[in-house]
Amino acid sequence: MSPAWAGAVLALPFAAGLILIWVGLPLGRRVDLDARIEPYLDRVPRRSRLLAVDDPRPWRFGDLLAPLALRGARSLDRLLGGTDSVRTRLHQAGLPADVDGFRVQQVVWGTATAGAAVAVGTVLWWTRGASVAALLVLVGCAFVAGVVARDTLLSRAATRRQRRMMAEFPALAELLALSVTAGEGTAQALERVARLSRGELSAELELCLAHARTGASLPEALQGLGRRTGVPAVARFVDGLVVALQRGTPLGEVLRAQAADAREAARQELIEQGGRREITMMVPVVFLILPVTVLFAVFPGVSMLRVAL
Repeated sequence: MSPAWAGAVLALPFAAGLILIWVGLPLGRRVDLDARIEPYLDRVPRRSRLLAVDDPRPWRFGDLLAPLALRGARSLDRLLGGTDSVRTRLHQAGLPADVDGFRVQQVVWGTATAGAAVAVGTVLWWTRGASVAALLVLVGCAFVAGVVARDTLLSRAATRRQRRMMAEFPALAELLALSVTAGEGTAQALERVARLSRGELSAELELCLAHARTGASLPEALQGLGRRTGVPAVARFVDGLVVALQRGTPLGEVLRAQAADAREAARQELIEQGGRREITMMVPVVFLILPVTVLFAVFPGVSMLRVAL
């Protein structure tokens, strides 16, 4: 290694330390709204020191990195946008609608992949003398790949949860139709179905009933259920139920028709999945089984031609 490169490698940790010191200084931090209004609020009474639990770790390294991660998450959110889309997918995946927390996770994933790329690039630079510009491009691409990978995992989690809810939906719709036909009210039927069933959709029903108990009307709570799930069949079922509640239509007939539609939608989904599986099964047939069959058919003739020649 040349003296110039050695000096650059030694100066890099020094520069990073200076940047961290500057970021930690009060002059480098912006005063947020909480710090401005805190002196004018009533303070919580202090607990007795006898009730305090001693922390074996007086400080944690993650506490030092938390402000930097939050700042990076906010910068990433301003760069990428799509806050409403992220919040919707978090709801659909059954996760808390914490966009800032998700952005922090993306920053952590991107930093981890970039760190791995830095390690690989350092080995390549020491052994093969790779270009520094190419290594910087590799690190940037690794960071972007980590961010995109976390977003892709969220989308897949939301899709899997929607499929589970779609599988549970026909049975829950028929249970609700039976309960209403037996003479129970809508709220009581929903409580019975949520109590007797287990799964993602029953958890959403419990959350809907909780919203109805805390002041929201039942149609509003049901419409919130349709928006959170993101499943078209559930949204149509909820719309039909809300219209029946608002217009006084007999719920028994409506729910039976909705349950039949749910069964038909489930059957149509199975048919579509079978069609997609059939196309997928053609891949090994065309690229594996068919070439082997042709090889077995042609190889004896080619061998006989070689013997004759």
